[in-house]
Order: sequence, then structure tokens, then C-alpha cells
Amino acid sequence: MLLRLACPIRITLWVFLWSVTTLLVRAELPPLLDRQLIFGNPEIASAQLSPDGKYVAFLKPYKDTLNIWVKSTNEPFTRARLLTDTTARPIRNFFWTRDGRFILYVQDRGGDENFNLYAVDPTAEPADGRDAPLSRDLTGIKGARVQIYAVPKGSPDVVCIGLNDRDPAWHDVYQLRLSTGERTRLRENKEQISGWFFDEAGQLRLAVRVAPNGDTEILRVDADRLVKVYACSVFESAGPIRMHPDGQRVYMVTNRGQDVDLTRLVLFDPKTGKEELVESDPLERVDFGSASFSDVTNDVIATVYIDERIRTYWRDKGYERDHRWLQKRLPGKDIAFTSGTRDEQIWLVTATSDTEPGETYLFDRRAKRLTLQYRLYEKLDRRHLAPMKAIRYPSSDGLGIPAYLTLPKGITAKNLPLMVVPHGGPWARDVWGYNRQAQFLANRGYAVLQPNFRASTGYGKRFLNAGNGQWGDLMQDDLTWGVNYLVAEGIADPRRVGIMGGSYGGYATLAGVAFTPKLYAAGVAIVAPSNLITLLNTIPPYWEAARRLFHTRMGDPGKPEDRARMERQSPLNAADRIETPLMIVQGANDPRVKKSEADQIVVALRDRGFPVEYLCAPDEGHGFARPVNNLALYAASERFLADHLKGRFQADMPADVAARLKEITVDVSTVTAPERGRPATVGVVKPESDLRAGRLRYRGTIDVPGQTIQATVETTVTEAGDAWEVREEISLPMGSVIETTKLEKASLVVRSRRVAQGPLTVDVAFRDGRVEGAVTLNGTPRPMAADLGGELLADGAGRYLVIGRLPLAMGYTATLRNFNVQNGRPSLVQLNVAAIENVSLASGHFTAYRVELTDEGGARTTVWVDQATRLPIKAVVKTATLGGAAISLELVESDG
Repeated sequence: MLLRLACPIRITLWVFLWSVTTLLVRAELPPLLDRQLIFGNPEIASAQLSPDGKYVAFLKPYKDTLNIWVKSTNEPFTRARLLTDTTARPIRNFFWTRDGRFILYVQDRGGDENFNLYAVDPTAEPADGRDAPLSRDLTGIKGARVQIYAVPKGSPDVVCIGLNDRDPAWHDVYQLRLSTGERTRLRENKEQISGWFFDEAGQLRLAVRVAPNGDTEILRVDADRLVKVYACSVFESAGPIRMHPDGQRVYMVTNRGQDVDLTRLVLFDPKTGKEELVESDPLERVDFGSASFSDVTNDVIATVYIDERIRTYWRDKGYERDHRWLQKRLPGKDIAFTSGTRDEQIWLVTATSDTEPGETYLFDRRAKRLTLQYRLYEKLDRRHLAPMKAIRYPSSDGLGIPAYLTLPKGITAKNLPLMVVPHGGPWARDVWGYNRQAQFLANRGYAVLQPNFRASTGYGKRFLNAGNGQWGDLMQDDLTWGVNYLVAEGIADPRRVGIMGGSYGGYATLAGVAFTPKLYAAGVAIVAPSNLITLLNTIPPYWEAARRLFHTRMGDPGKPEDRARMERQSPLNAADRIETPLMIVQGANDPRVKKSEADQIVVALRDRGFPVEYLCAPDEGHGFARPVNNLALYAASERFLADHLKGRFQADMPADVAARLKEITVDVSTVTAPERGRPATVGVVKPESDLRAGRLRYRGTIDVPGQTIQATVETTVTEAGDAWEVREEISLPMGSVIETTKLEKASLVVRSRRVAQGPLTVDVAFRDGRVEGAVTLNGTPRPMAADLGGELLADGAGRYLVIGRLPLAMGYTATLRNFNVQNGRPSLVQLNVAAIENVSLASGHFTAYRVELTDEGGARTTVWVDQATRLPIKAVVKTATLGGAAISLELVESDG
């Protein structure tokens, strides 16, 4: 009886002492910093000088949305004029044209990352009925993404851009005239080029391509051809950054070579192939970071390495003297020359540190005059910000993991709640400096660990490659052992450890709570992949080159051994092991990590009765850009973390933030599970040419176990108003199958399909990403309706004809959407041009593209398309059903 009484007394006494200690510790922490001062709009940001130095353009809120403003350099910021008046989405970046005539910026819609390029005249008056001049949309293509490649020095009215409107996976190259909006196509990208490189005069010099096996190839651009001049393996990297002043050699960053680990700066001659070392890290610790060049001389000004802190090596003595002069006046800060005049004598420079978000000064090099312009987040009290320090700890296999640790200011670093914040990418890294998330969490009383786990960039290719295939495995161990290290040091309370991250960091959060369920007491997963297979099946078409990298570094779902491992590494498949309180955050328009990734983990947890909180912003993509959404996210997450980790939190919030939080908080009972493996969006490839009327006849066989069946196929194409009607009749000994498909002219998108086989008919129509129709058997109809997620291409009758009209070239790949009329489900088909072959048939001799198709059901089809006529001349289909039946067809005759 005495023992039973003693235990509650001891527990109560322990709780009392813990509470008192907690109150005393909290009393020493700095005041709570308002979320608005950390995640809200800055008063002024991102200032840039005009080339003549007469004006300063900058970002400032207009109706709570960051927009572009401009003022004379000698005027106060309060005299600035509004240049843009968007309220839908903040403008994040802009730049002056070389003559200062226009300011250019890119903007997407709701975070979909389909950026268009806009121009605004900084001298223009506000348009009628508006507060700002009109911006001109220079590209104006819905669903396409612009890339800016070059702003030629001698042609200020021209920019060189890429557009993927013809083929969503690859960007064609254009010269765009700013004054008129006229576009001139320089090159059609049929060679699957992922990057184009121009010299300072705007001449296209090099192209970068990712080969089907993931290797990087650099090609010289000649007038009539592309010539491969440099290559490195998929486990290495290489890329051009600027032409040398001699106009012949190019500066490249590369780590090619069996005995080479760290990337280095080299000079490479694309004509001779000669490569010479310029510089690598003098301390032999990290990869080459970046180089600064003079636009006046084209010479290298400085080289930069990102170690525990930034290291700069000056090659221009004048800039070096200026930098030392600035360091004496701005001690302890990282100083950067951000925007200068055409003659490089007047600069805007920024000074930053771990506790300084950014000070911007006007620096006159000749007069040695430094004038403060503004401080980023002026109202944020720097005295209450916490220092960040570099640490290092061993992982499970002994690999040293570099990391940054931010500890709450004003208290002893003992037995603290800990937040692990893994970065996104994962092929990226955290750096020393002001970090909003780290400061926010430290102010709430948390120790903050930001590990540069294996696969992080900057530490050499051996460290990078150590992460290959290790999502959820050794990469996750690198986080777990960071927690163990801080617990062993007495810094972290093992019962109060949380994890929070976005993109790959969101995946790591889900993996942490799924694979190490006892380690974490709370998790916040932001735009987080939950299933590695569905993640790769739904990446945007313009990431086609990146898909090859993913298949090498993550795994190829088409390979059974990779797929099995990736299924194991997918947190969704371990959702039944999760016992950690979890918050999921998603942007509805995210093109990289689709909303379905969040929906499916939410449904999995909900259906097993496990509580999960879910925020989804309808106007965001891969991460939140609008401050009101960010403020709502962090208001919810700090309350969530305080509930489970006992950190501090700010209870109040502005009315608009409270209203927004209510709007984006999802009732999890309403979430619908997506069909596993189904893509949300896949681009429709624009055909190179349209169909034409005609008839083709094929003869072939169907081989099933123990039997060979003869077959003929007759395909007829006729015009039907604004559509093509393709009729395909398959004749077999036991009867015939007739399918009729209607295709939009020019786009060749499928609009309807009708299949008739004896007592069975299927009639379906496709419009606005949906299918509706019916399957009728023996006179009894059964409705069919489903969401497709987009348009169908190369499906039904005429499928191979459409494939022949795509921009085929050696190595060409695409992802197509089809619809299975048997099970009523959409599916993805991967297309790849694997070879160009000579084919001899009874109907003639052909030089043909060998096109390989793989669908999600496991069927594999090979089609040979004649290069001259673009007609399909042969097809071999290996099914995943009917005991592995194989179908072979060869062209007999054609008259169209």
C-alpha cells in the first residue's frame, strides 16, 4: 500500500519540479518574435540599380503582395512609383535590360511553374483605372514554361529564351525582341537538349544533354549539327558557365575523372578538347562554388567556396581592396556585390550573417562612400536572434555528416526540445547565414538541427553518390544519428524531438515517423512525397532530363529490384507503423509533388483511425509563396509543435491569417484516396505534322501458349469535319473487332472511341480531362465515367499513326496518357526512341525509328516508324496478360 502511494507522490513532485524548471528556463528566453516579422512581407527587398545608375528598382508590398517599384537613386524610398500591381501572386525576381529600357520578370499562375515572361517600362505612367503601368506578356502561352538563357551584351532589345510549347519535355530556342514581342526560332530541340549555353554576344555555342543512361554530354553547336565534345558519367557532373575573353575557350565546372572528388573550375576548348585547370578548393574541403565575372573585361573577379562559411578568393586586386575596406566597416558579415552600374563603379552591396537578414548599401567605389539604403525586415529586433554554428557528427556507417545547429538564445543548451529540419532537393545543401525557419524555431525554445546528409551537394562526388538508392535508408540514418548525437551531448531531450521539412525534407519527415516511429514526438511534412513510385510517375514533362537522374540516383521503377526497394522506402507503405502526431501541408497546384501524394498518406492514416492534420492551399504550388499562407502554416505548425514538444507559441494572429488558416484547413473525412500510380498531369506532345486520309493494311500473328492465330488489320483514315476518324478492323478466325477513334485535327488528341466485338460495344467520349460513356453487353448498358487528369494521346485506333507524327529523334522520350476501356482506368505509357534501324519487309526496305512503349500494366510494345513517310511499318506487342501473348504486325500495303 505504501509503495502504491509513493509512486504518485514521486511523479507529482517530478512534474512540479519540471514545470518550475521549465518556467525559469523560459523566463530567460528572448521575447516572442512576431511571426509577421519573420514570415510576412519585407518592407523593401531585392533592390537593383539601373545600368546607368540613375534609378533603383525594388520589391515592396502593394495590397499585401510584393510588386516592383522604382525611384531615382537620390530619392527616398517613400517617393517610389509602383510599376506592377499584381495581387494574385508575389513577384519574386526581376532584372533590368542592358539598356535600362525595360524591367523583365517571370510569373506563373497559382504555383503551377508555367512561367511567362513580362516586360514593363520603368518610365511609363499608370494605365487608365490602375495604379501601375501595364506589363506586356512577351510569351503569353498557357501551359508552357519559359527559360531565360542569355541577355546579349551588344543587343539590349533581345533576350534568348527557351519555350516548351511544342514539346512539354524539351525547350526550343528563340530570340525574343523586347520592343515588339517578335520571336524568331533559332533551334528546334529534337535532340533532347536540357540546357543551352550562349556567349556574351548572344551566339549559341554549346548544348547540354542528359543521355538515356544519365550521363551528361556537352555538345558544340555548329551551323548544321551538334557535335559531342565532352562527357561525364551519371555519377559525375560538368557544365559551362561563361566564355573566356578569347572567345574560344569556355569556363566549366566539372568533377570528371576517376581520381577526382571535388568539382573544380577548368578552361575547355570545344574545338581541340583541351582542358586546363583554373582552380579547385585551396583547402581541399568542398566543391568549387561559383565565379564572379566583370562585364567590362569578361575576366574573373573572384571565386567562391561554400564551406562552414563562405570563402572568397579575389583575382581582381581592385575589388579585393574594396572588399577589405567594406569588411572593416561591416565586420563579421558576408558581403556581396549584388547589382552594379554598366561601368561597375557604383554598386548595391548586401551584408548578411546568421543574425542579420540583410543590410543593403549604395557603394561608390571611386569616392569610397557607403550609404545605407534599407534593412530587410527593419522591425525585426536583431538582439533576439540566435547564432548558428557548424557541427559535425558520425552517421551509422561512420560517414561524417556536416550540419548546422541553432540553439535558443539566453538559456543553457541542456535537455532542450529539438527540431530536425532536413533540406529539400535532396541534391542541395544548407549554408551558414540567416535562416527564417531556424530563427523562428529557436525563438520558440527549440534547438534546431539542419543536417547536410549524404546526397547533399558541395562536399564532393563521393559524399553525393553515397546517397544513391538510400532514400529512407542511410540518408535517414544521417538524421537519426544527428538526433542521437545531440541527445548524447545532453543538448536534446529524447522525449521531445520533432522533424519538419519540405520537398525531400517532407519525405524525410514522413520516412522519419514511418521508419523510426519511436524517435520523433511530432512531424510537419510540407509538399512531401509519400510514395516514390507515384512521385516519379507524375513529375512534370519538362523534367524529362531529370527523370533520368532520378532513375539513377533514386531507382528505376521499371527495374524489379529497384521497384521493390522503392516500395519499401515509401512511407505510404509503412503508414500502419506511424505513431507520431503528424501535420501534412500541401499546395494544390504543385507540379513536382502532386496533391495526390498528400491525399494518399492522409487517407491511409485516417482509415486506420490515426489522427492527422491537413493544410492545403488552393493557390500554391511547391511551397507557399503568399505571405498570408505562410503565416497560416506557421501559426498552425507552432501550435501543433507546442502541443507535442512543449515549446513556446504565439497564440494570437491577425484576422486575415486566422481566416486563411480556417480556409486551408482540410476536413480529413472529405479526402478521397487517389488511384495508386495515377498521374495528376502529363503533358500532351504537339505533333510535328497532321494525319492525312488513306488506308493501310497489316498482316500478322497472335501467339498464345500452344497456339498461333493469323490476323489482318486494316486501318482507314477519313476526314470528319474538324476531326479525323480512324477505323481499325482486326480480322481473326473467330470473328472481327472494329474500333473507331475520333482525333482532333492538328493536336491529334483523342475525343471519342467506339469498340464493337460481337455482343460487346464500348462508346466513350473524352473532354476536359474526363471520360463518359457506356459499355453495352448483350443489350444491357453499364455507365462508365472517370477523371483522367488530362488529355489522351496515341490511344485507340490510329495509335501508331499518331506516334509516327511525334517529334521522333534518337533518344527521344515522352510520357503519354491512355485509357483502358476494359477496366475503365487511365494509365501512363512511357515512350522511348531506342534506335534507328534498317528494316526489310515484304512491302519494301525502310530506315525506321525503333520506338519502345511501356505501360503501367507491364505490356511492352515496339513500333518501327519509317523515317521518310512517318508511317508505322511494323509492331510487336508483348502483353502482361493471356499468359504473355505476343502480337506481331507488318505493313502489307498503304495508299495514303
